[in-house]
Amino acid sequence: MLDPDKKPDPAAPKVSFVSLGCPKALVDSERIITRLRAEGYELSRQHQGSDLVIVNTCGFLDSAKAESLGAIGAALKENGKVIVTGCMGAEPESITAAYPDVLAITGPQQYESVLDAVHKALPPRHDPFLDLVPPEGIKLTPRHYAYLKISEGCNNRCTFCIIPKLRGDLVSRPAADVLREAEKLAAAGVKELLVISQDTSAYGVDIKYAASKWRDKEVRAKFIDLARALGELGIWVRLHYVYPYPHVDEVIPLMAEKKVLPYLDIPFQHASPDVLRRMKRPAAQEKTLERIARWREICPDLTLRSTFIVGFPGETEQDFEYLLQWLDEAALDRVGCFKYEPVKGAPANDLGDAVPEEVKEQRWHRFMQAQQKISARRLKRKVGTRQQVIIDEVGPTVSKGRSMADAPEIDGAVYVASRRPLRVGEIATVKIERADAYDLHGSVVGF
Repeated sequence: MLDPDKKPDPAAPKVSFVSLGCPKALVDSERIITRLRAEGYELSRQHQGSDLVIVNTCGFLDSAKAESLGAIGAALKENGKVIVTGCMGAEPESITAAYPDVLAITGPQQYESVLDAVHKALPPRHDPFLDLVPPEGIKLTPRHYAYLKISEGCNNRCTFCIIPKLRGDLVSRPAADVLREAEKLAAAGVKELLVISQDTSAYGVDIKYAASKWRDKEVRAKFIDLARALGELGIWVRLHYVYPYPHVDEVIPLMAEKKVLPYLDIPFQHASPDVLRRMKRPAAQEKTLERIARWREICPDLTLRSTFIVGFPGETEQDFEYLLQWLDEAALDRVGCFKYEPVKGAPANDLGDAVPEEVKEQRWHRFMQAQQKISARRLKRKVGTRQQVIIDEVGPTVSKGRSMADAPEIDGAVYVASRRPLRVGEIATVKIERADAYDLHGSVVGF
């Protein structure tokens, strides 16, 4: 029995949190925050007034490092007590050189080290009657969608990338662990799971596709087996960062059946064989266009998104023209493009033949102009169709959502008019009435 005369505990210690970088880093942040809340810490949106600040950094590009250092500096100025974690933590000297006063620095995925540093600087005051954490943990995404990380690290050695140096080689989670987390998220009201890792289609290779028990059956830690099992949950499942290995073909029939969303995020990065060789891209092959055509025969609704790099060392005008021609033939739905940026420690720095900055800029504009026409053409084909749309934001007359072809934050949107109030997380049937360069517009049907 609670003692009514017992004085309340002092205010719970407050921690402000900054999460930078990719969705994989966001999942790391969610895990740290879940642990903090379970131990009685409060989360604050303001550095001022908090007892401590944690900055989860990104160290993939020099521009990302600069943003991370800026966030650390701002936290020190506004608060004074700062713990740094994330990818930049793998190279702590780059942080201490700028900010020697940070309390502690830990690398990516080092959850225990982060908690130890917090405990040392700010001991917890845990009250088991008050500090309740939902079984799915604390999420930094809206309630209706969540990222599901299936592995850490990467076995690839792309010459422009230092992720393996920062996060190590591939470490896959057992399938049963992934599926139990997915079940908890679904039970908590999540309508869409975004499956992420550094190389999703390589899932399980490090543990020899070992099987584990879920729902009274054995499920192998293999890309196709995991996709099939996630498809049993009855919610949207979106696959990100899928390298085009041959076995990816096996998931296309599941997409045709809508067991998982007909959406593939494949980071092709380039099309020229010479550039791909210098990049040391895995699964780079000349038959990609034929495979894309075959995928679309099996699943006509398939959406393909990708990212590309222009101005990679040694990229000639012929290489770039090859990429533009490939892009026109591939007719990808959603595409992002980056100008090559040297990263400290990346092997690409030693390739020589640097492309001048003004040439990179010109190629980037030419690429984006070409792709914009392709994306607009692909979107226009959807006018007159009916699409399932998940609602992200509700407005008085027009709400904002996403179709099965749109991932949050990186793709376009569907603007939805409705005569009835819509709810965030609702999946509505929408008739598409018009399209612009990146977005769709329509009205709810089927009252």
